[in-house]
Amino acid sequence: MKAVRYYSKRDIRVEDVPAPSGPLAEDQVLIEPIVCGICGTDLHEYIAGPIVTPAIAHVYSGAQLPQILGHEFSARVKQVGSGITHVKVGDRVSIQPLISPRDDYYGRRGLFHLSEKMACVGLSWDWGGVGELAVVNGYNVFPVPDSVSDIQAAMIEPAAVALYAVDRGGVGSGSTVLVSGVGPIGALVLLAVKAAGASTIFVSEPNTNRRNLAQKLVPEAIVFDPREADPAKLFREHTEEGVGLDVALECVGAEASLSLCAKAVRRQGKVVQVGLHVKPAAIDAMLWALKDITVEATWCYPVTIWPRIAAMIGAGIFPVEKIVTATIAPDDVVEKGFEALLDPSGTQMKILVDMRDVK
Repeated sequence: MKAVRYYSKRDIRVEDVPAPSGPLAEDQVLIEPIVCGICGTDLHEYIAGPIVTPAIAHVYSGAQLPQILGHEFSARVKQVGSGITHVKVGDRVSIQPLISPRDDYYGRRGLFHLSEKMACVGLSWDWGGVGELAVVNGYNVFPVPDSVSDIQAAMIEPAAVALYAVDRGGVGSGSTVLVSGVGPIGALVLLAVKAAGASTIFVSEPNTNRRNLAQKLVPEAIVFDPREADPAKLFREHTEEGVGLDVALECVGAEASLSLCAKAVRRQGKVVQVGLHVKPAAIDAMLWALKDITVEATWCYPVTIWPRIAAMIGAGIFPVEKIVTATIAPDDVVEKGFEALLDPSGTQMKILVDMRDVK
C-alpha cells in the first residue's frame, strides 16, 4: 500500500509499504483513511525533528521511525476485532488518535491524555492517517452521523484541542474574550468561543491573510494587528468600565502573545495557554499577582469529547470546515502541503490530504 512516511528533518517520503496483515486483535479495528490534516506538530517534526516521533522504540507502542504520518483524519471501517461492538464494517468514523495505558495512574482516573506513556496514531504508532490502511484500537474509533462530512470528521481532532481550551477558560454566554493568534488552532478557538456564546470577541494577529480569515469566520469580531493597534485602548473601550476581558486564549506559543493575554484580562480573569512554547517565556509575575488572575495550561483534550464536537458540527454551530483552504493528493504532500504551510507569504491555513486520490 502507499503511505507518507517521516524519516527525519525535511525527509518525508511517499512510498510503498507492507499493508496490515494477519488477524486483528479482539479490541482492534482495520480502517481505510479518507482525508487527513497536516498538523502543526507534523510541521515541527518536518523542520526540526525528530521530536515526538520515536528514534528508538516507543516505551508503550513500540513504534519506531520511519513513521507513517497523520493523526487528524476520517476513515471507513474495513474490519473489526471480535470484541468490537460500537462500529461495524462500512461505518464512517473520526479517529481519536491518543493511545495510552488504561491501568496506570492517569488511566485509572480517565485522564488518558496525561499518561506519561502516551503514544499517538501518526506520530508514535505503527500506522497513521496518510496511509491507505491502518490498524487502531477500538477506543480510537468514533462513528460519525450523516450530518458530519468526511472533512468535518477529520477536523474533530484539532477542534478538540480548541474546544478543550475554551472549556478550561470557562467561556460562556456573554463572555468577553481575546483570541491571540489565528493559526489553525487559533481559528478553531475563535469558532469555539463564538459557539460558546461570547458576546465581545477580540482577535490579535499580525498576518494580514489570517486577520482577513478571522474577520470572515466571525464578522463581528474586533480584529487587530498587535504591532499597530493600541490593544489596551481597545479593551478599555469595549468592556464594562474598561476593566478588561474575562478570558484570553494564547494560541501562538510566543512570549509577546502570552504577555498581551495577561495584560488583556480583568482582575480575576483567566488566561488559557493553548499554543505550545518551544522555549521558556519570561512573565510579569507581579502583574499576575496584582490582577489575581488564573492561568490555565492545556495539553491535548479529554478523549471523550468526540461525540460532543460531532453534535456541534452537525447542528451547524461549529463550522470547522471553514478553515480548510486546500485538499491535496498524497504524492503532493511535501511541495503542496508542508512547504506551502511553511511559506511565510502563503495563504494556506489548513491543508488536508485526500487518501482517495492515491495514484
